[in-house]
Amino acid sequence: MSSFADLAQQYIDGQWRPGTGSWDIVDLNPYSGEKLASITVATAEEIDLAYRAAERTQRGWARLNPYARRLVFERALRLIEEREEEITRTIIAELGGTYLKAGFELALTKDMLRECMQLSLRAEGRILPSPTDGKENRLYRLPVGVVGVISPFNFPLFLSMKAVAPALALGNGVVLKPHQDAPITGGTLIAKIFEDAGLPAGLLNVVLTDIAEIGDAFIEHPVPKVISFTGSDSVGRHVATVAASHFKRTVLELGGNSALVVLDDADVDYAVDAAVFSRFAHQGQVCMAANRVLVDRSLIAEFTEKFVAKVATLKVGDPQDPATQLGPLINTAQADAITAQVDRAVADGATVLLRGATVGALVDPVVLTDLPADAEILRREIFGPVVLLVPFDGEEEAVRIANDTPFGLSGAVHTGDVERGVRFAQRIETGMIHINDGTIHDEPIVPFGGEKNSGVGRLNGEATVDAFTTLKWISIQHGRSRFPF
Repeated sequence: MSSFADLAQQYIDGQWRPGTGSWDIVDLNPYSGEKLASITVATAEEIDLAYRAAERTQRGWARLNPYARRLVFERALRLIEEREEEITRTIIAELGGTYLKAGFELALTKDMLRECMQLSLRAEGRILPSPTDGKENRLYRLPVGVVGVISPFNFPLFLSMKAVAPALALGNGVVLKPHQDAPITGGTLIAKIFEDAGLPAGLLNVVLTDIAEIGDAFIEHPVPKVISFTGSDSVGRHVATVAASHFKRTVLELGGNSALVVLDDADVDYAVDAAVFSRFAHQGQVCMAANRVLVDRSLIAEFTEKFVAKVATLKVGDPQDPATQLGPLINTAQADAITAQVDRAVADGATVLLRGATVGALVDPVVLTDLPADAEILRREIFGPVVLLVPFDGEEEAVRIANDTPFGLSGAVHTGDVERGVRFAQRIETGMIHINDGTIHDEPIVPFGGEKNSGVGRLNGEATVDAFTTLKWISIQHGRSRFPF
């Protein structure tokens, strides 16, 4: 396994090389503040080199027998399995992820690679009938060419791989720009895995840079036909606007403000367990996390007592300690921003049921209730260990509150009657919702994506095929057409 120093470079056209920009990305351990690496950023010229390399190499890769392409993903999976311990240490050091989080992310990543072995064979064509005698209509499903991928810092190994690996499996070239707080886990670690797995040089390129250096060059470049972005809704709006102005397709996986709803016939103890995990997994830095826990007023007293008691037992601290359940946020700026959000909510009238300290990037869990109906925090994504308990009176009010947000990514509903849960779920404006479970789920063949400000498009399974391929109609006239002149 390569060290941080070995991977703290650009990976362009099969070559490991320093960037030539005017400043460095400093990669820090969010718990200790230790400097892990310093990386000189890539310039717009290096973005061009990366895209041109992917464009050049992709043509041969697309012609390769898909059974041969799938061997790369088999080898990549084996390499991840062999290097699991080292990758876990990287996730802990760079992201502040706990052992539990690292295991969860690795499991998702391995499942995605297993799916990519099948995905290589899934770009199927069709023959369609024609109203014209003698005509045959062939529909070919082809790679789009080159895909630009921009990934986030929270689950960077998985969320980079979720776009990169399927795009490659379907015959495309890729240029990946990971978040600057996760340049190794979300970027060059993946490049190294695929390099060692035998992916042709130039097909996958990783550029470590930032908009401050390159502006919109990553999106505006003429080579990529699809931009896959995972991140905040504000940045996603910008990506979509720029891409549309250049006639590029986008796949946008954006933020969430999910509600976990506890109806009056729910199993309270089970709902408490689901809600605690749904809010506090990876310190709440999960787009699908349950920001809001809505509880029927008949159960609110019992639920609140048990929920607060369980949250109070969560161990916050050094992610290298296997007993730690909540590690640091990605940086101190994020921790300060979350703390400020809580301060504003309390100033606006929220009641604090549980709150500890913020020390560096560590934020103790926060439980708030009695929020005014117009509280800003109820409608925003909270990317940290803060949860809002909201009572409701009956299903109608629960539906109204759950939908009262510009987001619509995930959700959950707990009830003793599964079909009641289904009827309730159908009324929630969200791309995904789970009955008697948590809000955090991602499976390799089930379409993943959101409604409203939570994104555009879907990934996983057939949705991924649609995202990273294009359709071409070729007709053949076996007889002779008649023309009007």
